[in-house]
Amino acid sequence: MPLAAVRLAEIERIFAILDRLGLSREAVVIPLRPVHPGGVRVLPSGKLEIRVESETPLEDWLPELERLLVTIRTGG
Repeated sequence: MPLAAVRLAEIERIFAILDRLGLSREAVVIPLRPVHPGGVRVLPSGKLEIRVESETPLEDWLPELERLLVTIRTGG
C-alpha cells in the first residue's frame, strides 16, 4: 500500500539513521508528502532534502536511504 503521508513514526525512523551516521537533524528537510521515486538532494541552503519514497514500503526503502546519505556524506 502506498505511503500517503510522512508521519512522526516515519520521521523517527529517518532520525535514527541520521543519528547513527552522525548527521545533524537540523541539517535536513523532510517534506511531509512522499514521492516516487524517493531520494536525497542537497538544497541551495546546503541542507539535505530527504524525499520519502511513496511506493516502496518504508522498511524496504530505509537501507537505500542510508546508502544515499553515506554517498552524499562521503562525496561519492
